Amino acid sequence: MLTTRYVTGAPNWLDLGTPDIDGATSFYGGLFGWEFRPGPPEAGGYGFFQLEGRTAAAGMQTGPDQGPPSWTVYFQTPDADATAKAAEQAHGSVLMQPMDVMDQGRMAILADKAGVPFGIWQPGRNKGLDVTQVPGTLCWVELYTADLPMAAYFYRAALGLETYAVDFPGGTYTTVLPDGQSEDGMFGGIVPLADDPLEAKEGAYWMPYFEVADTDATVAKAQELGGRVRLPATTVPGVGRVAKLADPYGARFAVIKSEPRTSS
Repeated sequence: MLTTRYVTGAPNWLDLGTPDIDGATSFYGGLFGWEFRPGPPEAGGYGFFQLEGRTAAAGMQTGPDQGPPSWTVYFQTPDADATAKAAEQAHGSVLMQPMDVMDQGRMAILADKAGVPFGIWQPGRNKGLDVTQVPGTLCWVELYTADLPMAAYFYRAALGLETYAVDFPGGTYTTVLPDGQSEDGMFGGIVPLADDPLEAKEGAYWMPYFEVADTDATVAKAQELGGRVRLPATTVPGVGRVAKLADPYGARFAVIKSEPRTSS
């Protein structure tokens, strides 16, 4: 599971690029109860979405030259420069070169071999998100890609991630976890676009899942706030009740009321 006990290769940060940070704050505030706290002037408008005083995500206003509105998932690295080099050697690319973010940490934006962007965060004073897994916070991430074996190879080479196949009625789901972790360390999955016609229409990307207390109520609230329902609330046996949404500006994400974990 995704936790704030961050280890190398695990997601440790998440941010939103949006053409209207005030509008996005209104949407996510109404949906998840977040408040936006701007960073210092030198942060260039970057700020933090907080839930009861704890950082659950971050975001900033972006222009059309910075790509479409979207969420970016960041993965922990002990050395951003070495990870960027490893990504290039695995036939990925560096979209934003490693750079220091004041004394908070060091980051870069990379893309995998298929061109899917993601971030890396080398912690400094900022160790990562303050809260995960509770309603209104990140609980899972999922990569949609045309080539699952290629993606598994790339993320193994760049981030040291392992894949683990989980059988379910009707198929197999490929989960992702940091190298050397037990199954409890699984934080996400990889889904072939061919298996998901909805995502195949809109293209490969990393999608964040946010835990909610009531999926159906969250879907209704998202529509009320101007969001779009991409996949209506659906129960996935053994997993939870899931819905795929987009905010009013087009950034894609999912929500889930997870089934309680049971010990074996």
